[in-house]
Amino acid sequence: MKYYALTAAALALLVACTTTDEIIIDRQGVDMSRYEQDLAECRSYAAEVQAGKKVATGAASGAVVGGLIGAITGDAGKAAGVGAVTGGAKGASEGAEDKVQVTKRCLRGRGYKVLN
Repeated sequence: MKYYALTAAALALLVACTTTDEIIIDRQGVDMSRYEQDLAECRSYAAEVQAGKKVATGAASGAVVGGLIGAITGDAGKAAGVGAVTGGAKGASEGAEDKVQVTKRCLRGRGYKVLN
């Protein structure tokens, strides 16, 4: 049970690491009210990223790998559970990163100079 709690905490930290709030642009010559509108529109495109599907896929593949490792070490059920949580965390992190990348590409496409 300790492993599940620890992995859940790691998942929360991974998902919190990257957000579209951390996008930095060169503000020189930028109409900030227009930027806020563009940012909102770009975030709405990023919301189309199917992060939930990535979490589910990561959890499923993690459970399979964990189960296989557990079969070798002698505790397939526990290892599959840990693998599922870890895989889900990785999927959540990838989904969050994809959202940031979509938002950045959208802003660049609208002429903003994204610095990070």
